[in-house]
Amino acid sequence: MKEKLVEVKNLSKYFNVSGGKLKAVDNISFDIYKGETFGLVGESGCGKSTAGRTMLRLYEPTTGEVNFEGKDICKLSSKEMKEVRKKMQMIFQDPYASLDPRMTVEDIVGEPFEIYGSLKGEERYNRVIELLDIVGLSEEHAQRFPHEFSGGQRQRVGIARALALNPEFIICDEPISALDVSIQAQVVNLLKELQEELGLTLLFIAHDLSMVRYISDRVGVMYLGNLVELTESEKLYEKPLHPYTKALLSAIPVADPDLQKSRNRIKLEGEVPSPINPKPGCRFVDRCQYATDICRNTNPVLEEIEDGHYVACLRVKEINNL
Repeated sequence: MKEKLVEVKNLSKYFNVSGGKLKAVDNISFDIYKGETFGLVGESGCGKSTAGRTMLRLYEPTTGEVNFEGKDICKLSSKEMKEVRKKMQMIFQDPYASLDPRMTVEDIVGEPFEIYGSLKGEERYNRVIELLDIVGLSEEHAQRFPHEFSGGQRQRVGIARALALNPEFIICDEPISALDVSIQAQVVNLLKELQEELGLTLLFIAHDLSMVRYISDRVGVMYLGNLVELTESEKLYEKPLHPYTKALLSAIPVADPDLQKSRNRIKLEGEVPSPINPKPGCRFVDRCQYATDICRNTNPVLEEIEDGHYVACLRVKEINNL
């Protein structure tokens, strides 16, 4: 039986705004098993990055639990949390913004050792060079500043910094979205290699569905702060059950022009509703062709429809003839 490394239970993150409460993440639950890559996908603004940051307590959760190695980190003090962060790290979306432009690469990658007082002097320098080598950079890069690198190289520096303290769990917050397409595959392949070599567990947040399929073992689909579908990667892509997931996957372009023309693209009507003070009922109701009155009045919950396949939809069995 697989060992759970992270358990997210009823996690919510609300922000107080002028119009009321913005429910960026609203009551989501899922598990991440040791050694796997869990993909989290959805269109921009669905709350996936906020979910990742809340799991690390970069944002304090409004409600819910995040159990890491059986311990609820939401209840830990700042001192206790500092120790946990050795094992939980993050690769940020924008390599331009996440690296201090005034620091050399040696200082950036070596900063975790300064914070924790674990390595100093020559020992620290040697470890920094070792980390740069792991991510495909060399010793000559150590004295350069972030602006002297390409986007892909900058992201490699960010990955080296995340690996510095030998973490078990890394949240990759859209680590390829700011990179050229030619570089994206290099960074994803690097993450896959590092996972195998170092035994890492990854949460991979992205809106590039093709890349998520390539790297993930299981995938969760988010829509407007809710988790609407969760299952194994291949099962999700071959047999999506939620109307939103079907629309999302139908938008993935295919390299074959003839096949692309013959595909049935599901176009969603209407605008994404506001996450501020959302109405009761299914969040997807105004854009769903299958919606009925029950969908407008009842909040769907994530239920196991097939073995290991969870869906939050009140009409999922009718829609898919299950």
